Amino acid sequence: MSSTASSGAQAPSTVVIYSGGMDSYTVLHRALREGLAVHALSFDYGQRHRRELDVARQVCESLAIPHQVVDIRAIHGLIDNSALTNAALTMPQGEYDADSLHSTVVPNRNMILLSLAIAKAVNIGASRVDYGAHGGDHVLYPDCRPAFVEAMNDVAQIANFEPVTVHAPYLASSKADILRDGLAMGLDYRHTWTCYEGQQLACGQCGSCRERLAAFAANHSVDPLDYAIDTSQVAH
Repeated sequence: MSSTASSGAQAPSTVVIYSGGMDSYTVLHRALREGLAVHALSFDYGQRHRRELDVARQVCESLAIPHQVVDIRAIHGLIDNSALTNAALTMPQGEYDADSLHSTVVPNRNMILLSLAIAKAVNIGASRVDYGAHGGDHVLYPDCRPAFVEAMNDVAQIANFEPVTVHAPYLASSKADILRDGLAMGLDYRHTWTCYEGQQLACGQCGSCRERLAAFAANHSVDPLDYAIDTSQVAH
């Protein structure tokens, strides 16, 4: 699949914050189907699930789209009070609750990543930045809420001489809705990584795995990813 228009004028560009997970994978393909010239941007911030970066590289190579992985591990000491960035902390299992939620919040993550993605967009002349915040994350993570996205978009309009739009196409959608959209596009979610543990197989027990499995169950589909446990009773 080409990332540019097949003929005529050069296609408008967007920078897609691409983690390698389900949501950003769907956002990436959605942007491609809009006919945009997609520039994928991933970040290594010392996350335990760095395997997602390998998945992102493989997908971008297969699509022949520009992909940059930005190493921002130097800030790790500023954001290491999270189970996602500190291997010394126990990764919570089971459904999200107040305790597990707070332990997996990476301070200011989306503000940091969006700021860098906006800079990239200005640098290459792209007018948009896409990222995969969705409705299911509103109660989980403050930097996925509409008020945050709207505020970042307002800032992106005035922070540079060239305004950039922050585009979160699934802001009012659930993960099940996103998956439904992706399945309708014929996407293969084998090429994504969701698990917060960076092991060879997805754990099937962390909140992220369970949310993913629930999305597949809601769509009456089988997750093509391999898991370390029998997940037939996990989805709800």
